Amino acid sequence: MTIRPARIATPFDVQRQGLVDVLRSRGIVDESVLAAIHVVPREMFVPPAMTGRAYEDSALPIDNRQTISQPYTVAFMTQALRLTRGMKVLEIGTGSGYQAAVLAQIGANVVSIERHPLLSSKARTVLSSLGYTVNCRVGDGTIGFREGGPYDGIIVTAGAPDVPEPLAKQLVVGGRLVVPVGSLENQTLYRVVRTAEDAWNVEDL
Repeated sequence: MTIRPARIATPFDVQRQGLVDVLRSRGIVDESVLAAIHVVPREMFVPPAMTGRAYEDSALPIDNRQTISQPYTVAFMTQALRLTRGMKVLEIGTGSGYQAAVLAQIGANVVSIERHPLLSSKARTVLSSLGYTVNCRVGDGTIGFREGGPYDGIIVTAGAPDVPEPLAKQLVVGGRLVVPVGSLENQTLYRVVRTAEDAWNVEDL
């Protein structure tokens, strides 16, 4: 029998657990989401100067004047998708790649679209280095990616003026689209469920 030395917890491990505790206290109850956030190293998705703040429950700046989403937002939106392993998910707005990593860690097959080539390239590199298989593509996320669909879930990481019809039409029947709608100052999160070939139910989250 081989006895392996116990792995020593790093400061990031401790901070990651602390973040999970915060999210749980704020109402995140999906254990698969909490487990994924406990595993995915958010410090790998922020600029080096920001690693000390990686586990704050706040959005942080990344390249191209974009941000990595607040962990609570990532957890809440992911929970709203009601994912199970093997589901096909389209992410609109790759950004840092952190949201895609959480989806992949849960076991989703992820396609992620980003309009900024630099962000897409960096996210692809980090995701690959961590062993996550994510189909990162550069393009206009407002039209989705029909070639990869239909999808069990679609998650939009940036606000839209209204529910994007092209995305809703790329859901399977029973599939869910989670999207923030409204202006920068006033957004409402919606879950759109495709209930039939030509019918959708819109829920205010």
